[in-house]
Amino acid sequence: MIKVAVPNKGSLSEKAVEVLKEAGYKGRGINKSLNVLDEANGVEFYFLRPKDIAIYVAQGHLDLGITGRDLAADSRANVEEVMALGFGSSTFRFAAPAGEPWTIQDLEGKRVATSYPHLVTDYLADRGITPGEVTRLDGAVEISIKLGVADAIADVVSTGATLRQQGLAPFGEPMVTSEAVVIRRRGHEGCPEQDVLLKRIRGILNAQNYLMVDYNISRENLERATSITPGITGPTVSPLSRDGWVAVRAMVPRKKANQTMDELAVVGAEGILATELRIARL
Repeated sequence: MIKVAVPNKGSLSEKAVEVLKEAGYKGRGINKSLNVLDEANGVEFYFLRPKDIAIYVAQGHLDLGITGRDLAADSRANVEEVMALGFGSSTFRFAAPAGEPWTIQDLEGKRVATSYPHLVTDYLADRGITPGEVTRLDGAVEISIKLGVADAIADVVSTGATLRQQGLAPFGEPMVTSEAVVIRRRGHEGCPEQDVLLKRIRGILNAQNYLMVDYNISRENLERATSITPGITGPTVSPLSRDGWVAVRAMVPRKKANQTMDELAVVGAEGILATELRIARL
C-alpha cells in the first residue's frame, strides 16, 4: 500500500482529483475526507495543504505527492520532481512600481514582500544579492508596496492584470515557471505500485494532450500527408476499396489539431476527422 498526497483545495486540487479519477482511482466523495483508502488499487490518498506536501514526502511519511513546482522549491524539502503534469501553470516574478527602471541588482538592501520567502531568499543568494528584509505575506501581496510594507514584491504572475491595477510592473527573468508536479523523496527509488500510478496518470495526460485524426488520402499524396501527421511511432495506413486511396490514422497534439487539419486539406486529404481519447499509453 503506497501513500500519496493530493492538494486539498484550489485549482491544483480540482485538476489532480479529476486526473486520478480518470486513471481509475477512488474519489474523495462528498464528505471531503482527509484521507481515502483505495484498497482495490493499493493506494491511500491524503488530502493536504499544497504548501505542506513536499515536507511530508521529504520526511518519508508519504511516498508521492502532487503539488506546485514553486511550492516544492519554497519548502526547501529534500524532494525531486518525478513527473510534470501540465496544469496549474504560473510564473513567479519580481514586481515594483511601474515606470521605475528596476533590475534584480536593485533589490540589494531593499524590502521584498512575498508568499514564498525561502524561494526568494535562495534565488537572490545564488546571485549574491542580500535584501534588507523579506517579509512573508499569505495574501494581497500586491498592496504591500502602497501600504509601505515593501519596496518590491515577488508573486505569481499570469496575465499581469492584478499588478497593473496596483501600478506595478514585473522586472527581471522569471524565478520559477511552475506547474503541478509529482514529487518523491530525493534519492528514494520507486516501487511497482508507484510505477503503476505514474503510468496511469501519464496515460490520462497523453489523452488530454492529443487527439486521434483519421483521413483518406491518395497514395500519390500519402508521403506529404504523413509528414504532417507522423504520429507517435508512425501512422496507421490501411487500404481502401477506392482504387489508389488509403485511410490514415495518427495521433496529433491537441493544440495543433486545427492547423494539422488545414494542412491535410491542402494536400488533398478527405474525410478528415478528429476524435477525443480517454486513455493513451505511449
